[in-house]
Amino acid sequence: MTAAERPHAMRTAPIQQPGTQRTERHAPPNRPARTAPLAGLGQVPWAEIQDSTGSAAAIPLLLNSVAWGNPGTAQAALDDLRKRICQYGFVVEQATAATVPFLWELAQLPQVTCRAQIIQLLRNIADARQWESTAAVYPKLLNHRENPVVWERKARQAVRARRSALRHLLAEEDAEIAQATTELARTLGE
Repeated sequence: MTAAERPHAMRTAPIQQPGTQRTERHAPPNRPARTAPLAGLGQVPWAEIQDSTGSAAAIPLLLNSVAWGNPGTAQAALDDLRKRICQYGFVVEQATAATVPFLWELAQLPQVTCRAQIIQLLRNIADARQWESTAAVYPKLLNHRENPVVWERKARQAVRARRSALRHLLAEEDAEIAQATTELARTLGE
């Protein structure tokens, strides 16, 4: 018998099955909502900028490996990243400044297993003056279309722009993180 044939029959509302509704979680009113780690990676035109290997398109994958990899994977990714954005510990590339905010973010995430090494990389970037030193004796370097002196300055500025995180990192109980942070603070003149 159909519903039309049963005018007096009671209709029921459809029952929602568990797990089919999307629940939204909101931050408590006294705390700002937190975004997912590395959420801004997609905002950077990685394929259009250069690292030491050419296109910087691999940097997001490396940053994610540092963030979510096991200790071996994270360390290997950080080593590769270091070669791409701060080769030899003092030669920065075009992609360095764009990478720095994500390094600061990773340095503050407790699940990241190589935080002290990230802070050391930030220190190397903050201390980099290879291109400026070269330009001082070879000024024609400043006339190139792609000016590495500008990259170097922007990278150092990017490190300084996030230095407010130093206080949090200095309070870390991990001695290696605290030592690396102290060295970075010293480099930044804090």
